Amino acid sequence: MSEPSKKIEFNYDKAFSRNIGWITREEQQKLRNARIAIAGLGGVGGAHLLTLCRLGMANFHISDFDDFDVHNMNRQAGAFMKFMGRPKMEVLNELARDINPEVQLKLFPKGVQPDNVDEFLEGIDVYVDGLDFFALPARRMVFAKCREKGIPVLTAAPLGMGTAFLYFSPTGMSAEDYFCWEGQDLQEQYARFAAGLSPAMLNRDYLVVPEAVNFRERRGPSTIMACDMCAGVMGTAVLKVLLKRGSIKAAPWGMHFDAFHQKLKFTWRPGGNNNPLQKILLRFIRPILKG
Repeated sequence: MSEPSKKIEFNYDKAFSRNIGWITREEQQKLRNARIAIAGLGGVGGAHLLTLCRLGMANFHISDFDDFDVHNMNRQAGAFMKFMGRPKMEVLNELARDINPEVQLKLFPKGVQPDNVDEFLEGIDVYVDGLDFFALPARRMVFAKCREKGIPVLTAAPLGMGTAFLYFSPTGMSAEDYFCWEGQDLQEQYARFAAGLSPAMLNRDYLVVPEAVNFRERRGPSTIMACDMCAGVMGTAVLKVLLKRGSIKAAPWGMHFDAFHQKLKFTWRPGGNNNPLQKILLRFIRPILKG
């Protein structure tokens, strides 16, 4: 008969001691006390939450209204058969507490709405964008509120087998000015979001089943590699913003790393989607979105 397993008690300093070296003990406490908001807990949002928890961050506002289904299995952090049919926010709440039982999570099960966005962003140090690509009305609302409240906005998009990253500084170019959404119909807003996310488009030439991209049905392919890379890039960016260590190029700068091509590309688009290069890219993207 096997011996009963030894009960191991949680200890914050011990749990995150292997972070020390790349950050100081004082910096670890700064991360511990910071407050992060994450809207959307799907392909990237759930991975962002668990990555930041393993960095020792312990205060979150999280939102999602969706349930786990089998089609989430290839890429989403909480997608296990035992969790199928359960709310994503409920599952990710449990997984975060399994990493750090002391973590404080304020839950927004309706998602981020006009009537709760101020509460969602109250006391927040950094906003991490995990919203679905097609949730543009909610994204525009949250981005605008962050701008109003002086909250840094970070977004990392899973593209092919890589990630495209954007940082909107509270004092730099706004998301509205970068994407140029104002006055455009929703279809054009999608096109401008896609173009602005990745001016480099490093993933465009290895899509082997083009019909898998269907914007009318609001679906497209995604990989676990891309989602995991997004979480790694995002975790590092959040750390740098909170600890004020190192520089991060803010919009109109963008960054795209593609593991398939093993390429890293920085882009600079003054004027955002009004930049002449972006106007050319939009002419390429619009027909794809119309399917």
